[in-house]
Amino acid sequence: MSIDNKLPIHGFLMHISHYDPEWCKVKSEEKPFDLPVALEIVDAMAASGMNLLIIDCADGVEYQSHPELKRHYTVPMSYLEKLSQYAQERGIEVVPKLNFAQSRFHRHNEWFYPYNEFVNGVELFDGEEYWRMAFEVIDELIAVCKPPRFFHIGMDEDNDRAHSQFAAAINTLSDGLRTRKLRTIIWKDTRTDPRGFIFSEKQLACENKIPKDTVQMVWDYAKVIDPNVIRCLVNKGIEVWGATGNDADADLISAWNDTLTTNGGNGLILTDWLPCVPDCRDKHLKLINKIGEGRKK
Repeated sequence: MSIDNKLPIHGFLMHISHYDPEWCKVKSEEKPFDLPVALEIVDAMAASGMNLLIIDCADGVEYQSHPELKRHYTVPMSYLEKLSQYAQERGIEVVPKLNFAQSRFHRHNEWFYPYNEFVNGVELFDGEEYWRMAFEVIDELIAVCKPPRFFHIGMDEDNDRAHSQFAAAINTLSDGLRTRKLRTIIWKDTRTDPRGFIFSEKQLACENKIPKDTVQMVWDYAKVIDPNVIRCLVNKGIEVWGATGNDADADLISAWNDTLTTNGGNGLILTDWLPCVPDCRDKHLKLINKIGEGRKK
């Protein structure tokens, strides 16, 4: 199927650093983010007609408020500032991203160690001190990236929170971002496999307990998601973006475009879950070029 693409948002998720089980296996060998490769990616995005860059920051940049989060691969905050300015000068909107999901298995917020666990024997789990420090880091990213509309807070594959705690965490972050004149973006888990249904069920249970202006990003990297999922969210007044990538070809990207457009989605984000380093340059550029091909189908 081929239709005129009317999605207002076509973006790319770039990783300065990231945490998941696969990345954590090689954390000790992780190389620092490469700014020249990142700028080349931005140029390719502009050439392909992409207009939004999500930047997964984690502990990949050095925070003045929390220098103790620095790792061996951390780069100066000036790298992020240059990247953001470069993208904005080319008409590409910037969205900073941190992940506040709590999971000892998926490890998405391990970038915030030790504050995601205990400090001096005191558990900080979603407490006042935890959120105070979280917003100190958030404020640094906002000051540097100057996002005009959005901040991505992750929240996928959260094992450790109860439903009520999960909704409360999203509300705490959304309330704080709203005072900073930004809307919240979250991942929308829709997995139906036995080990993944816990996440989908939790997010479904919380749909009516979090702000309706939260952008929810549905994702699948092998196929297009069930259109009914998109339609149900849109019918509730929720803005929906899709996310795919990895080995996606132009046909899959075109199918995502069609499905989102037909069912009321607003955007499509590509990512390949690879570090932004010279060894991965060609893979990044190949994926970005495919979105241009997919839009023409």
